[in-house]
Amino acid sequence: MSSPTPRIAPLAPPYTQEIQAQFDRIMRGAPPLVLFRVMAGHTRAWEKFRAGGLLDPGPLPLRQREIVINRTCALNKCEYEWGVHVAIFAGPARLSEDEVRATVEGDATSACWSLAEQALIAAVDALHTRATFTDDEFAALSAHYDEAQILEIMLLCGFYRTVSYLANGLKLPLEEKAARFPG
Repeated sequence: MSSPTPRIAPLAPPYTQEIQAQFDRIMRGAPPLVLFRVMAGHTRAWEKFRAGGLLDPGPLPLRQREIVINRTCALNKCEYEWGVHVAIFAGPARLSEDEVRATVEGDATSACWSLAEQALIAAVDALHTRATFTDDEFAALSAHYDEAQILEIMLLCGFYRTVSYLANGLKLPLEEKAARFPG
């Protein structure tokens, strides 16, 4: 999916003061990701993209948020975004190597997941394949997550499906320090 050169050229430094400040806020001093550099070259797209960002502390704990993001990106075969999230957040989210691998190669029945995480993976899979839940899937999710968390799960799935479209459709080169899909 990735290539050495994205289909739309990313911004090159030096960046405007405003763009640099936005990158600094998002990246906390690290160099901006290629995805951000491509998006920032197009004001409307960049504003919409940043407005949809869900990396702020929300109602879902970090671990569950990252399971949703990683599974969504894996289902969409988006190694770019999956790899960035694994590299940056797997440690703080306390995701083991087996759990990280299961976001790509496993499913809701993988032995590494708790019952609440199994319901989470099943929900992500349902949204990916059918864009909805059965009553049983929603009940299983509701047994572990409140309404605000369920809305966050759905928003994360939708946003990271969009991110997957962008990264895959633009053929973004994989970030140097990002993780790679297993196998």
